[in-house]
Amino acid sequence: MTGDLQGGVSVSGVPDEAEAALPANIRHLRKRWQFLACAKGKSLARGGLVIQILPRPDGDPAIGVGFTATKKVGGAVVRNRAKRRMREVARQLLPLHGSPSHDYVFVARAGAAERAWPRLLDDAKSALIALAAGGGDDPRPYRSKSVGRAPSAGKKSPDGQR
Repeated sequence: MTGDLQGGVSVSGVPDEAEAALPANIRHLRKRWQFLACAKGKSLARGGLVIQILPRPDGDPAIGVGFTATKKVGGAVVRNRAKRRMREVARQLLPLHGSPSHDYVFVARAGAAERAWPRLLDDAKSALIALAAGGGDDPRPYRSKSVGRAPSAGKKSPDGQR
């Protein structure tokens, strides 16, 4: 047993199998604030997925990657299948097309779980290449929920009238 392992768990607290799933220069994004920060960067939608990218100022050459799927994609089984497929896409493509010192978030779109594997790989590859070249959509500006909306018909206004 090596000094950095304790009962099948690495020093980072992640089971050894999970660490071995990604190449050494790629790390998982695990905290909500990491996903929210990446959402403020550039993004590009292609077919079955959206990829968000954010350069990290810390100088760490590792590539950060996270995966998410909303309930629009489907039930829990479908969302988990979509995330498993995106993890495999990232494992294959990020070492080749990912930029060091950047964080990526792969967002599943409807149909990602059923999309043909070669098409899903092509979607991700073209998005990664375009993002590395500086392409992609700029982040949306913050918009308050109350801006631009008419008052609801059933609610009373502050002066007591409908």
